[in-house]
This record gives sequence, structure tokens and C-alpha cells, in this order.
Amino acid sequence: MVLKVFFPSCCSSAESGILIGRWISEQSSAVILAVVHFPFIPVQVKQYLSEVQRVTKVSVSVLGSWSNSKLEKEESLSEFLEDLGTIFSHEPWIQISKEGDSKFWSCSTLQKHSNNPKEEEIILVYYDQRKVMLSHLHPPLDTATSADHKADDASKLSAIFDTVAKSKILFMTDRYDDGPIKLTHWQSDGVEASIIVELMKQASVPACMLLTFLLSLISGICRSRVLKFWPLSFLWSKLSTCEQLGHRLQHLQVISSNKKAQTQTQLMRKANIFVSLLIDVALGILLMSWLYRKNRIGHLADTLIPVADHVAEELQDLLQWLMGAPAGLKMNRALDQVLGRFFLYHIHLWISYIHLMSPFIEMILWYVGLSACLGLTVALCILSDIIALLTFHIYCFYVYGARLYCLKIYGLSSLWRLFRGKKWNVLRQRVDSCSYDLDQLFIGTLLFTILLFLLPTTALYYLVFTLLRLLVVIVQGLIHLLVDLIDSLPLYSIILRLCRSYRLAGKSFR
Repeated sequence: MVLKVFFPSCCSSAESGILIGRWISEQSSAVILAVVHFPFIPVQVKQYLSEVQRVTKVSVSVLGSWSNSKLEKEESLSEFLEDLGTIFSHEPWIQISKEGDSKFWSCSTLQKHSNNPKEEEIILVYYDQRKVMLSHLHPPLDTATSADHKADDASKLSAIFDTVAKSKILFMTDRYDDGPIKLTHWQSDGVEASIIVELMKQASVPACMLLTFLLSLISGICRSRVLKFWPLSFLWSKLSTCEQLGHRLQHLQVISSNKKAQTQTQLMRKANIFVSLLIDVALGILLMSWLYRKNRIGHLADTLIPVADHVAEELQDLLQWLMGAPAGLKMNRALDQVLGRFFLYHIHLWISYIHLMSPFIEMILWYVGLSACLGLTVALCILSDIIALLTFHIYCFYVYGARLYCLKIYGLSSLWRLFRGKKWNVLRQRVDSCSYDLDQLFIGTLLFTILLFLLPTTALYYLVFTLLRLLVVIVQGLIHLLVDLIDSLPLYSIILRLCRSYRLAGKSFR
């Protein structure tokens, strides 16, 4: 008969004592959970194990003895450990010993109450209790299942993992003293850290309550009717900064919620949001410290005006080129001059507006730089909005060109239906037949000819301003792509996957 003993690696350096764990008779296996050190009172050990058994529903008992002799092996200690088998009656009584720093262990069993004691072959399995505890390779056993189903599960390796998982209360340490019983397990070396974590949990409760109250107050103000009136509602929907602030407000509400995560997916989502928010704020503070060092905001403000003037000069040169013979194309002279002067006047207004705002640009940038403390994503959204404001004249040019081009296309399509004896029925939303007289056909022919010959000039302006607008949209799209990457990247899961992949074992996320 082969006896398998699962021994935790964290107990290899523990002092001598007794082994507590679970005996799985279906597969002749012993799962060691902890070591109880000397001195101890057997009655207190039994009471402690019965309490753990009542809470965890796992049959935890004393399985044997552990001897770690740093000096030569003492006979008295060996006899005392053997005599403990009479106090804690368990068959078989497992004896594991280690001498000094030797790599060789001795493992044996005693069966005092057996009539025919047989020498058993023992396999000692060394397992990392911490990784098994934190991984999810242990499916919870349903207490309502049948006995046959339980027997089938017990014959699997999942019973070993489930034993460690259900014994969580055995490893919980929230005080400095161990009480009357001193244990060694995977959390024994981190008593101080465990207590600090418990203190942080207790201190985070009022902080989360205060943060929840402030967030509910802010969200109530945001949902008030004042912000639903125009133009506040229009600005709230168009500015990406407002959208990002609302997004981060939802994230803070998820993190500060006092509702416990029901599933592992919800817990990982909270952790990913929390780590993403921390990294976002840290990067924002780094950006803010870089901006306010060596008067970089002043240099940026001094550079902004010449750059805006250079862009305006390039647009003026582009319009002068379009008002001539661009790429050798023959344009309509009159319409070309009208459109060119119209857009040149807008550029002149824009340059005047920029120079009017130049004394206040440094102050505006100084206050905008403070918003980086809210996170790098907020600063990037503000940058996107600033680009949208600085290129507002390009957006106006695109809208003017698009409207003019659409009107001509719409007019040409209507006049083309006139040539074919058709018309658009507005009530039925379809094309019907129609008879036109000679005057209508004559006027339609003249209008169609005028619109057709003016179309290349309008199409060229529309194409040029569409490309300019597309360039601005690409720059803003890259900024928003970086913002979405910071918001949605599961940084906590990636860090776990790289550093502690066992924490993700057995988990699936959607």
C-alpha cells in the first residue's frame, strides 16, 4: 500500500511539534496544513481543531509528529513524539524528521492498534502552500451532492487543493500573539504584514464612506437640471475632458463601493480599475512636475503663438495656390475668387483672435497643467480639446466646403431626375413619374449646366479641407486611443500573469 503525504514547503524549517491536517482515506493521502510547536496543552489543541472543523467543515485532526533537530538526534524527544500518538489517536501515525541542514528526511508510520502492521511505502510530496491557496485550481465541492459523487471527487487531485482552500481560517493572522497555540504555515512569516493589512482594511472603511458620499454629491450635481440646459449640455457632450471625468467618476464609484465582490471576475475588475487609476494619477503627477520645472509652461506659451501664426501662413499660401491654377486645373475664376477671399477673411479673424488671447495663454496653460494631478488621461483629453479649439477654423472650412458640395450634389441629382421625367415624392419617400412643360425643362437645363461646371471648383475646396480635417482627426484619434488604452488595459492581470501566474490559475475572464 502506498501512502502519500503532502507536506508544505513553508514548514520545512519549522521547529519540532505535531502535524495537523486532513486524512483522505479514499486515496490514502495525508494533507499537512500546519505544524503546532511545543509547548502546548493537548486539550487546547483538540478544542482548537474542533472549532476549525466546525467553521471549515473539513475534518482537520492531528496526523503525526514533526522533528527538526538542529543538533544530534535526541532519544528523549523521539520517544516523546512517539508517545503523542497515544494522546492523539490517529491511524496511521505519521512521523517525519529532519536532522540539521541535511537534505535527507526520514518518514515512517506507526500503527499501534493494528493486529497486522504492514510496512507501507511512503511518498512525500512537497507543495507550495501559498501558491495552492492563492490559485483557483480547487473547485468548491457541493455539500448537496451524493456520496458517490463525493467519493469520485475525493479520488482526484482537486481534493488536495480543496482541503487547503477550505482551511483559510487556519491561516488567518490578525494579531501579534498566537495565543495558547503556536502554528507554522504559509502566513507565519508575515504576521506584521498581515496585521498592517488588517489595520488598513479597518481604516479604509470610513475613508471609503467619505469618498462615496463626495462622489454621490458630485454625481448628483452632474445629473442636475442645470447642466441639461443649452449650452452646458452641448459643451458637456462635445468636450472629451468632461466625458473622461465622468468615466473616472464611475471608476471611483466602483472602487469605493462597500459592496463586496461576489465573483472573482468582479474582484479582478475592481483591482484592474484601481491599478489603472493609480498609474494614471502617478503619470499625471510626473507630467505636472515636468511642466512646472524650469519654466517649461512659459516656453510652451511662447512657442504656441509662433506655431499658430505659421499654421495660419501655411493656410494662406494654400488658399492662394487654390485661387490660381492648382496642379494646372482650369477652375471657375469668379467662384474661385469668392471662396478664396471668404476663407482668407476667416483666417484673418482667427489670427486676430489668437493675438488677442496671447497675454492670457501662459496663465491658461498654468491652470491647465494643474489638471494633470487628476491623471494623465485627463491631461491628454484637455490636450485634445485644446487642439480642437486651435483648429476650429479648419473645422469651419470643412463644414462650409461640405455643405456647399452637398448642396450642389443634391441639386444635380434633382435636376437629373427632371431630365428623365421623374421627381422625388416627399410624402411617400420614393421617386415618381412627372410631366414637365418646356419652360421647366429649359430652366432645369440652365441650372444643371451651371452647377455641373461649378462642381470641380467646389469639389477641390471640399477635398483639400477634408484632408486637413482628417489630419486633425487622426491626431485626436491617436490621443483618444492612448486614453482608452490606459483606461481599459488590465494592468493588474498583466502584472499577475508576469510575476505570479499561479494567482490566475483556474480562472477565466470574459
